[in-house]
Amino acid sequence: MYGNKKDVLQRASAHLFRLLDRGLLLAIAASIVLFILWPIAAVLLKRFVVDGQITLRLFQEVLPDNFQYLGNSIFVALLSTILTLLVALCIALYENYSTGRFRNLVMPLLLLTMISPPFVSSLAYITLFGRRGFITNTLLGLSSNPYGWHGIVIMQALGEISLTALLLIGVLRGIDGKLLQASRDLGASTSETLRRIVLPLLLPGIGAAGFIAFVKSLADFGTPIVIGGNFSVLATEAYLMVISRGDIGKAAVISIMILVPALIGWIFYRRTESQGVFSNMAGIKIKDGEPELQLGKGMKSLLAAITWFFFALMLVQFLTILLTAVTRYSPGGYIFTGEYLKAMNPDKWSSILRSVWYAFQAGVIASLVGVLLAYYIERRGIWGGRVLEWMANLPYIIPGTLFGIGYILAFHTEPLELTGTAMIVVINCIFRQITVAAKAGSAVLANISPDIENAAKDLGTPPVFILKDIIFPLLKPAVLVSFVNTFTATMMTIGSIIFIISPNAKVATVELFGLLNQGFYGEAAVFAVVLTLLTMAGNLLFAWALHNKEKEKDAAYVPYP
Repeated sequence: MYGNKKDVLQRASAHLFRLLDRGLLLAIAASIVLFILWPIAAVLLKRFVVDGQITLRLFQEVLPDNFQYLGNSIFVALLSTILTLLVALCIALYENYSTGRFRNLVMPLLLLTMISPPFVSSLAYITLFGRRGFITNTLLGLSSNPYGWHGIVIMQALGEISLTALLLIGVLRGIDGKLLQASRDLGASTSETLRRIVLPLLLPGIGAAGFIAFVKSLADFGTPIVIGGNFSVLATEAYLMVISRGDIGKAAVISIMILVPALIGWIFYRRTESQGVFSNMAGIKIKDGEPELQLGKGMKSLLAAITWFFFALMLVQFLTILLTAVTRYSPGGYIFTGEYLKAMNPDKWSSILRSVWYAFQAGVIASLVGVLLAYYIERRGIWGGRVLEWMANLPYIIPGTLFGIGYILAFHTEPLELTGTAMIVVINCIFRQITVAAKAGSAVLANISPDIENAAKDLGTPPVFILKDIIFPLLKPAVLVSFVNTFTATMMTIGSIIFIISPNAKVATVELFGLLNQGFYGEAAVFAVVLTLLTMAGNLLFAWALHNKEKEKDAAYVPYP
């Protein structure tokens, strides 16, 4: 009798754990459909379908007036992407194939320069080269016009070089060093090895990194507004259509226009895609020892010059922002002042703290959901897993403006009325970055033997406990990468949330953008400095907590009670 009761309890508990596992999977799939697919579908349906009939009326009204802006958008996106790739490729080659102790500084500096609030480059650009800029006006006595497409291209490229270089370094790390050694042993020169072996193998990474930079440039409305002058792009028009005119319909049409070149870029990326390109950063560590390929003196000097010139520009940028925050221009020159810091009233500090809280929530949830999605797709091989993966990738394909407008259209009425709440901002940031978490999880899972899980299954461990006791401890590197990425992106984002943020609950980047638009550069610089320091502190604290809370358990099976 006792044995029968025990068997019944074991079967009941096993059934309960199976239900819990399926419920978790169903919740992840439903959330991706609801918070990624539905907002995009809402934009398309509500622009193409009116009163139950398919119509192109809005397109006929909007398209003729915005073709020039479409050309402008593609023009600056292509130029900034090319400039980004050229500089990032030089940095990646220098970091991977040069010698010397300074090479080990490249990776930490790239990670630091990634943590840069939006429009910081534009603010530094105006401060240094504007009509009253320190270099143009104070030092050279010039009154030049810094505004136009050239400023947009340079500033967008500066903002994307660090991430692009990190992606390319990750791809270079994956190239088998034996191929390079064999090439050199067969008499090929360094330049021939780079041209015939390294660059062809690097093409998937170049395609992925170029796609990311291209789409970000297309969706960037802040930089053109701040330093574009009379040069307008589609993203700027979409922003002004919502903020100034309140016409969400026409803004949605303009966002769909942005989607067209973004999809073309995605098709190009897919033609060169290699598995795991987005997640190569998950396993990047500072490289020790001699590189597999020794660069020639001339090439090494050229790559070093480009690399350190880029870091010098970033240093000048950060120093300029710091000095702008604590100095004021007067007829006699620049004087130190604390007035900008005093202008930071409680509402502005609330915006900063609100950003930290939103970013922390988004980072934790996106990390957990992303690695779970990777586990279910890669290890469990669930039915429809690749479709879920494709849907999770959509936020990286579409411009942020379209994603934000989609949230307005999808969640402004019952039964899921979220517009104006904090939840809609956090959810938007989670699902905007979830694909990075999933790719990072896939990259780490590829290096974990499935024999560990199989042994646990053979011993009768429920899937939920395999997740808790085996998978999650081994996926800590992926959790760290995805948290840092999501936390940083949420702290710095503005494109997809500016349309859904409540006016009485602004985040720091929205405040920063408003101050720049109003010409309050000192207060904007204070915001930028505080944002940068808080983001760095958040990333460092999370990394410390993740790696130091307790010693790693053995990877063997933990008995299920």
